Amino acid sequence: MSEPSPTRPKRRGRLFRFAAALLVLCGVAAYLVVQYVTGGGARGCTVLPASGDGASYEFTPEQAVNAATIAAVGTGRGMPERAVTIALATALQESGLRNIEHGDRDSLGLFQQRPSQGWGTERQIMDPAYAAGIFYAHLDKVPNYTDLPLTVAAQRVQRSGYPEAYAKHEPDATLLADALTGRAAATLTCDGRPQRTASATGPDAVRAALVRDFGRDALQETGAEVGGTPVPSPSPSPSVTATAHGRTVTVPVPQGTKTDASGRDERARGWQLAQWAVANSSALHIDRVSYAGREWTAGSDGGVWATVSSTGAGGAEKSVGTVRIVTGQ
Repeated sequence: MSEPSPTRPKRRGRLFRFAAALLVLCGVAAYLVVQYVTGGGARGCTVLPASGDGASYEFTPEQAVNAATIAAVGTGRGMPERAVTIALATALQESGLRNIEHGDRDSLGLFQQRPSQGWGTERQIMDPAYAAGIFYAHLDKVPNYTDLPLTVAAQRVQRSGYPEAYAKHEPDATLLADALTGRAAATLTCDGRPQRTASATGPDAVRAALVRDFGRDALQETGAEVGGTPVPSPSPSPSVTATAHGRTVTVPVPQGTKTDASGRDERARGWQLAQWAVANSSALHIDRVSYAGREWTAGSDGGVWATVSSTGAGGAEKSVGTVRIVTGQ
């Protein structure tokens, strides 16, 4: 009987390692394809400094939606921009601006709030608008919080085991707050790649999201219309009209220098609405946003804001008085 070849075990070992490596590569490739198609890992949004100098901030469409909600809820409650900065820095530290379903003990959501500590039910805490609102409610009870160092103000709300951790997020949170409160115009850009997991799209979804984040009272004062008919109180809604370029939501913005409860003028309010729409572009399948002679288009040069004429592409509004949001459906 011949002895077995001593090379066969080695060949089997090499084949096994090769097959294992191939499977790993296939798995990585499949993961990257899924992430690209769904936008799950893509950093599709950027906030630029208004001055043009300094560091920018890149984040995902999911993070952009959550940040825009936090800012909208804050200004809707009449909170100053400093409060929005504190809230954004807190959420950056606690969850990375992701609405996560886990945390230390029973902590949940953007701010890692705990049902057992009276922050609300699990379902409430997992609602970003609710979570932001309850954070602001607690922050508003902190005496002179606008004069405190950010990390101190955040800690008096959160009672974290790492009280100094919030400070490192202040530069990014300030940049985000400038854009998402409208203080800095045309500084938020997104590529607008649609999310396949979007639960609802089209003008009705945009209207619902506006009311969800800004609140019904915040939209009521604009004198909004639906199909040309004024919407009576207490059911305000942005107007919705059909255009040759798709479905359009228009939100009137009063012109002038009057300031709102959070200290912003009308132009800042308009830019907040416009950049909120860009932040939500992937989730709501928004194709185009225009305001004050500037227009953002999904997929155009990474979603930058371009200057347009009074009769620019898609009928972009050059006047300050209207934010136009064109959906893909």
